[in-house]
Amino acid sequence: MTETKSIARHGQGRGCVITRRACFSASHRYWLPELSADDNAARFGACALAPGHGHNYELIVSMAGGLDADGMVLNLSEVKHAIRKEVTDQLNFRFLNDAWSDFDVSKPDGCLPTTEALVHRIWQRLSPHLPITALRLYEQPGLWADYLGHPMDAFLTIRTHFAAAHRLARPELSQEENERIYGKCARPHGHGHNYLVDVTVRGAIDPRTGMVCDLSALQRLVDDLVVEPFDHTFLNKDVPFFAECVPTAENIALHIADRLSGPVGAIGAHLHKVRLQESPNNAAEVYAEMPQLDMTPATLEAAAPV
Repeated sequence: MTETKSIARHGQGRGCVITRRACFSASHRYWLPELSADDNAARFGACALAPGHGHNYELIVSMAGGLDADGMVLNLSEVKHAIRKEVTDQLNFRFLNDAWSDFDVSKPDGCLPTTEALVHRIWQRLSPHLPITALRLYEQPGLWADYLGHPMDAFLTIRTHFAAAHRLARPELSQEENERIYGKCARPHGHGHNYLVDVTVRGAIDPRTGMVCDLSALQRLVDDLVVEPFDHTFLNKDVPFFAECVPTAENIALHIADRLSGPVGAIGAHLHKVRLQESPNNAAEVYAEMPQLDMTPATLEAAAPV
């Protein structure tokens, strides 16, 4: 008699995180009926203009679970169907203010369809159907929001850039010693980069405006405190802080975080992270909220396009 043995499938039962990307195009307008036309324009700028404006949204859905006997966390066909049924079929080529009742601001509990509010409402619709661990919604390449399931907390990220030159060298060391530490970056006349800066803030989503903080105010802070002082400079000579501090990507990111932390708090949010990309191969990330390090899954960051 032949003995039948149960053969365990490779990986079965082990945990894994998977991501699924979905896209939709939609328009929206920021306009609150309790505000005057002048107040809406002052608060929301061009976003208050009728009949609204549109975006090509990109949604990244992160899900977790144990592998089944077929080597999958979930059947991707079922995942695709759930996202399409609950989200993209309802929002694609729609005016968001009218697409879901959540965004009907004629009601007292209606909310503007900001990136933060939209990703929160998407979570509410998808979570009964999928084991979501995180969502990221890109409104455009330089603006996105993350939601991790906390009752109202969300993360908002804006991306900007500046061009600057620097030299990596410590003044107390010889040229030979500096070149041993910093390589070509220690050459006497420096070199330049086109830096990308991602500034991530965290906060509660306002139930009426749908915002973590005033987006225009955040953009002004980053422009005034980072872009204007750093753009088209030789950092070592033109930015006083780097006269005595080597302007590595790490030190630049730390300095940006230090400059922004207080002002971001003053507009009602918490500075969560600064990411500085020096080149396609090099980047530095600084977390301003050390206890919050586990709040943005590395898998979501890895899956998101740069």
